[in-house]
Amino acid sequence: MTQISTLCIGSVLWDIIGRSSSHMHLGSDVPGRIVRLPGGVAMNIAMTLRRFGLSPAILSAIGSDPEGDELIAACRRLGIDTTHVYRSSDLPTDRYMAVEGANGLISAIADAHSLEAAGERIVQPLRDGTLGDAGEPFDGLIALDGNLTVDLLAEIAADPCFARADLRLAPASPGKAERLLPLLPHRGVTAYVNLEEAGLLCHRRFANSSDAARGLLDRGARRVLVTDGGGPAADGSADGILSAAAREVLVTRVTGAGDTFMAAHIAAETGGADREAALEAALQAAADYVSGDTAP
Repeated sequence: MTQISTLCIGSVLWDIIGRSSSHMHLGSDVPGRIVRLPGGVAMNIAMTLRRFGLSPAILSAIGSDPEGDELIAACRRLGIDTTHVYRSSDLPTDRYMAVEGANGLISAIADAHSLEAAGERIVQPLRDGTLGDAGEPFDGLIALDGNLTVDLLAEIAADPCFARADLRLAPASPGKAERLLPLLPHRGVTAYVNLEEAGLLCHRRFANSSDAARGLLDRGARRVLVTDGGGPAADGSADGILSAAAREVLVTRVTGAGDTFMAAHIAAETGGADREAALEAALQAAADYVSGDTAP
């Protein structure tokens, strides 16, 4: 059985992002920069874990097309293990496109159709004995993103192959937050959501991250981390709710900020940090990221 301690499961694709220093609105046509970078929730988390000294592997679906070959090569240059990625000959490599202005994210489209079409083939290494199986489940850390299908996420919630994992959940976007509901009560789950996603999961509005954390715990979640943009973030569990303020920074980018927060928090806890120190470390990493002080 292959020995890997940290897995990132979900979307690995090309980010195509247009950024402008101008405030934008519907119909804006402004100068800026357009970049193409390795991205996707699972990839963003893996890249940040790598920056913090961890050695993650990814489980995802990547096409056998030229864009897929480029993406695999980029992952390997970054030190991310792609050994167990599902490569499809009939599904193209996924893409994400976003437009960001000085006033934040203007719009985005995630084309993760190949990931969804690949379905359970993505997690097969955790079931066939390569990384684990029902008799000897994977017992490391898994960062799982909400770009997987509703059916697959529901399967994972009840699958004995995931019973021993330290599962860290990322919704991927507010529109996909409710996909994570079956997993919230799982004994090994920590969910990372923003204030809007917490409201969607609980079908109510919250005034702040601490209230949202309490609402999610009341709904059956075992542990939650709730962010609120530039506002305080909260860590909620049976041991209580901690809150910490985010550092004020000039925002230069937003795509990937939540993934950076999550990965930095995972890295801090993996390194032995307590709840308070891990929350502070995650907020610091997110602030550095949105301000442009760290590489994308």
